[in-house]
Amino acid sequence: MAFTRTHPRGAPRRGGNVSTRLPPSEPEARRRAGGAGSVGRVTSTPLPTDPPASPSNPSVDPDPAEQTVPLSTPPQTPIGRIPVLDVTPVVDGGARPTKSVVGEAFLVTATVLREGHDAVNASVVLTDPDGTDHVQPMVCTNVGLNQWEAVVTADRTGLWTFRVEGWSDPYGTWEHDATVKIQAGVDTDLMLAEGALFLERAAETENRTPEGAALLRQGAATLRDESRPAQVRLSAVTHGPVHDELTTTPVRDLVSPSAAYPLLVERELALAGAWYEFFPRSEGATYDETTHTWRSGTLRTAAERLDAVADMGFDVIYLTPIHPIGSAAKKGPNNTLDAGPDDPGSPYAIGSPDGGHDAIHPDLGTFEDFDAFVARARELGLEVALDLALQCSPDHPWVAEHPEWFTTRADGTIAYAENPPKKYQDIYPLNFDNDPAGIYAEVRRVVQVWIDHGVTLFRVDNPHTKPVEFWQWLIQDVAQDHPDIIWLSEAFTKPAMMRTLAKVGFQQSYTYYAWRNTKPELEEYVTELAGETSPYMRPSFWPTTHDILTPYMQFGGPAAWKLRAALAGTLVPTYGIYAGYELMEHVARPGAEEQIDNEKYQYKDREWSSYDAGGPREGQSLAYYLKRLNEIRRAHPALQWLRNIAFHHADDANIMAFSKRRILDDGREDVVIVIANLDPHSTRWSRVVFDMEALGLHPDEGFRAHDLVTDQWWDFHREVMVQLGPDHEPVHIIELVRW
Repeated sequence: MAFTRTHPRGAPRRGGNVSTRLPPSEPEARRRAGGAGSVGRVTSTPLPTDPPASPSNPSVDPDPAEQTVPLSTPPQTPIGRIPVLDVTPVVDGGARPTKSVVGEAFLVTATVLREGHDAVNASVVLTDPDGTDHVQPMVCTNVGLNQWEAVVTADRTGLWTFRVEGWSDPYGTWEHDATVKIQAGVDTDLMLAEGALFLERAAETENRTPEGAALLRQGAATLRDESRPAQVRLSAVTHGPVHDELTTTPVRDLVSPSAAYPLLVERELALAGAWYEFFPRSEGATYDETTHTWRSGTLRTAAERLDAVADMGFDVIYLTPIHPIGSAAKKGPNNTLDAGPDDPGSPYAIGSPDGGHDAIHPDLGTFEDFDAFVARARELGLEVALDLALQCSPDHPWVAEHPEWFTTRADGTIAYAENPPKKYQDIYPLNFDNDPAGIYAEVRRVVQVWIDHGVTLFRVDNPHTKPVEFWQWLIQDVAQDHPDIIWLSEAFTKPAMMRTLAKVGFQQSYTYYAWRNTKPELEEYVTELAGETSPYMRPSFWPTTHDILTPYMQFGGPAAWKLRAALAGTLVPTYGIYAGYELMEHVARPGAEEQIDNEKYQYKDREWSSYDAGGPREGQSLAYYLKRLNEIRRAHPALQWLRNIAFHHADDANIMAFSKRRILDDGREDVVIVIANLDPHSTRWSRVVFDMEALGLHPDEGFRAHDLVTDQWWDFHREVMVQLGPDHEPVHIIELVRW
């Protein structure tokens, strides 16, 4: 169903009308079955109970003349002739898609078994959005436990599926039996004859090339050549070209597929990127010492800052809300309730007579100015992210036009936002239960306004305070027309909610990184993110935000600010920096873990030019360090993946070592090693012991270690001694170079 939602007075809101698909009914939602954020117009995605057609699959009615084997009925699901179990990575049993990006390698595993002693084999099948199957062999990694695995990649965006097929391997069975028996002198002639019959049969399979068929027929003739010793004939077809042909294009009997599980493949920025956040009103803001008044920065002055952001190597410029701000209960400096007439208020108190979420604050400029900002960002290689904060000032047009969208208390007042003991008197939260269709439609229209003006990413404020099913619908609905849009969830909340938001569509998630400071905390957390939750949750590490300034950052000094940026940018593929990080703004508001004189409530002129060469504060900025970090990230593809991390041993409890390794398309290896001193207050020595296999090396090998921060070179072996801390550098970021 599609309809157009307009302003109640009849005039369309700014940005024009948007044809909006309402949330589907429950049966319709199940019919779509594509999970959150589906790409393309997919009308049906097989669920775990709907595997592809096969002799053992009752969901596809076979020809009665061919139906000879009775099958199980519900509540049992037929297990298949060759059972395939425990397929991973699967999200919620296949109800939601596993996630990947173009070119990202991920591991598919399964348990595959059969009765008796005949050889069994397995393949993983990726089906692309056009319905074409891509078959890849799996490897048995534990014969006793019947464990199989394969590393797979998808080469383009869209909604794929993957399944595991177990199958009987007649060549493997014959090869094993013939080798054992002929070596023992048992049934020699019979085994050779059976092998010849099999090769002749294999030559006739449909997918065999003429050259391959000829090779197998020649192999059959060799097995029948009684002039040659039996062992020679056997070796001719169990090694060399015949063996290679049957490995590359095997004969697969009794093929038994698992369910087909959804796989959502997205663009690379959904996994890896560097974000830079600023408040546009502060960029270009000026203070008049004579009148003691501020003049707001604009979108035009903010655009002047983009060159510096791009020069540091960031991929995304993230704007906090740029909408009109209400005057009711307006917050003053440092979150006080006594705002003066010239105080700007919090940009999160959205809405005034000048407009709401689809409008721009008059102080910042017009949509023409916004379009110019986006255009300049694109010229510099930056994409624009906008804060989506679904909350309202009491002055928001929605409050008067749709009071049913809010919660009315017993005394008749509208409830403002609270997170006890915190109170947000300047904000009304939306109530999605009174008119969900109306709210869904209006938010979808607002999102479209900003997409039409070039926004490609949304940082969503507090999504855990809105219904999860709303986000699932919204993200999927947007993706049908705009599959490149990326959503970042700012939900610092319980793990179950953070994970569920990721499952239903958010491509990226803020994390607990800011509060994970010790080696055990970091190693345990990153192991979880790179393993258990990696099929659906992509972490974004932020050392600070406009809401967060931890004690570690308040008191750690320059070493802490270098360290936390370097770890954020190397432990995971996506990280973010809040403006002022370069300047190590570390003073907190008393009693709060956030900056004093916070930009949420006032303007800030950082006087960026004073840190330039020749300026009075030259050398006091970490801009050079962030630039080098981003250069390293771009030059080393290993750092652009999440699941490829390995931790190494360090004797000192404050020294953490890890590596990332990636095999590139051209066969080259990219290996990056990071060794960090987590104690920002003291310089420490420690022995580090590398897991050489994780580095792609033999235990007795050495390598050249190139520090990418300082450009120093060392010869490393399995065990090395390192010195790190505020007296030197707190972090080594090392490129492994083979001797």
